[in-house]
Amino acid sequence: MKKTKALSARLGQALLDNNLRIVTAESCTGGGIARAITDIAGSSQWFECGFVAYSNDSKTSLLRVPEALIMQHGAVSTEAAEAMARGALAVTNGTIAISATGIAGPGGQTPTKPLGLVCFALATKDEAIMEQQVFSGDRDAVREKAVLFALDMLITFLAPKSS
Repeated sequence: MKKTKALSARLGQALLDNNLRIVTAESCTGGGIARAITDIAGSSQWFECGFVAYSNDSKTSLLRVPEALIMQHGAVSTEAAEAMARGALAVTNGTIAISATGIAGPGGQTPTKPLGLVCFALATKDEAIMEQQVFSGDRDAVREKAVLFALDMLITFLAPKSS
């Protein structure tokens, strides 16, 4: 928890320094990224909003993820993560987005998508970066590690841009 707060505070400062407003698009993390960001006092200066699009229907209706993309690549894929992040930017006034979609368990894995697989995307109007990780542990551990990874991904992205 202490590490999450520290990362969130660093992220908030980097977003503020770069005059950015973040939007989150989450599935397996269930709003954990948004919660971590908004746990920091003053976060209304850099946090636009967050989506918890858990079902495929909500990914399609709220975040404009094409149904065909989900059918082709699956809801747990870097392609879906990218579409979630880009969709979140398209329907809000956010200037940077982070998304996470994965298999936190205890079930849901397939032969090609193991338990603990989480796909992330970070998007701005100009670029998108996708990552995927396989985290160990139970459902809570996978979700916690995914939140920390997302925060770190954002900080790393913004590091060269902030002082």
